[in-house]
Amino acid sequence: MKLNANDHRRHARRRLPRFVFDYVDGGAENEDCLHRNVADLAGLHLVPTALRDTSHGDTGITVFGQRWSAPLGVAPVGFSGLVRPHGDTLLACAAASAGVPHVLSTPSNDRLEAVREAALRRNPAALQWMQLYVMGDRAIAEQLVRRAREAGYGALVLTVDAAVSGQRERDVRNGFKLPFRFTPSTLLDLALHPAWSLGMALQGRSPSFVNLSEADDGATSPQLQAALLSRTMDRTLVWEHLAWLRRLWDGPLVVKGLLHPDDAALAVHHGADAIVVSNHGGRQLDAAPSTISVLPRMVDAVANRIPVFVDGGFRRGSDVVKALAAGATAAFVGRAAVWGMATGGEAGARGVLAGLADDIARTMVLIGADRVADVSPRHLLTPLSTAQAIQTGDRRG
Repeated sequence: MKLNANDHRRHARRRLPRFVFDYVDGGAENEDCLHRNVADLAGLHLVPTALRDTSHGDTGITVFGQRWSAPLGVAPVGFSGLVRPHGDTLLACAAASAGVPHVLSTPSNDRLEAVREAALRRNPAALQWMQLYVMGDRAIAEQLVRRAREAGYGALVLTVDAAVSGQRERDVRNGFKLPFRFTPSTLLDLALHPAWSLGMALQGRSPSFVNLSEADDGATSPQLQAALLSRTMDRTLVWEHLAWLRRLWDGPLVVKGLLHPDDAALAVHHGADAIVVSNHGGRQLDAAPSTISVLPRMVDAVANRIPVFVDGGFRRGSDVVKALAAGATAAFVGRAAVWGMATGGEAGARGVLAGLADDIARTMVLIGADRVADVSPRHLLTPLSTAQAIQTGDRRG
């Protein structure tokens, strides 16, 4: 029985070949940052307030003029098609059914137009955002932005914490790189996971980064595919280049991958419409802090001028409520949704999102919060080790 995201993770580990599971599950170097994300969330405690009217139980929020059913979204996850054929579409449809946003990754394996169309069939009001990496050839980014605008994506999410790839040692040990070469151990791994192997074989081709090219077949060179997997990005990109993106994109612009309050302030100064406090799920700089530990300072730096989102380590709805209490507008989940998709396709991902939303609603009632805006720092108790990180007082003003 799969009751929560961790249950789905255990089942995914059995279903997926090791190199696939490790690609999704792993982090950089010692994976200290990955574990800090989870541990620091667990170290925070919610303090209930009693005898509050919680009869409405409204978990909805409004962002960029659109209503979300819960303060929750699906973070961009690259190479989802490796987990299950058309994984990107499955995740988008699950989010659309749940009434929460899905962010499609630049290294996705389904055409962005097809993903958008599938999500709209599930829900005509589907919330769809496009994540952007800027590689050395900026023409790739420009065509992605134009296509996302024409397809009706609601926001552009610029990821800025991947100028180079983190040292993901699980992937190195598994020989996971493009072009992928089979070894005797890989072939044995595939034989031991027949359900996954059959699904991939029926797809007819290996997943590739089909959005790098405007061509319908998404044909690109192996070198370009490998560069994207290894996060070979444009290292000349600076804050002033947000003006370049503004000329291409007239919708909400979100900057993802910030951990320093100075950068939060710069994002506001240069016209970002929101930020995502993120350490890339612990997959980039292993020495980076957990996102929940720096979140309050980021909220202070923004000073209520734009929404502040967060990701990294969120496994339970109570984790999301902790982020709300620390000042976040909403939290995004990546691995949790992918684990659900790995075990049950769209229904599995939808089940994970529904479970998180139920947890959020239940937790809010238990702490005496009738609406999301009622959740505040007074509900948060921190251990002495992180007491300085979470400031007291109501940040929602």
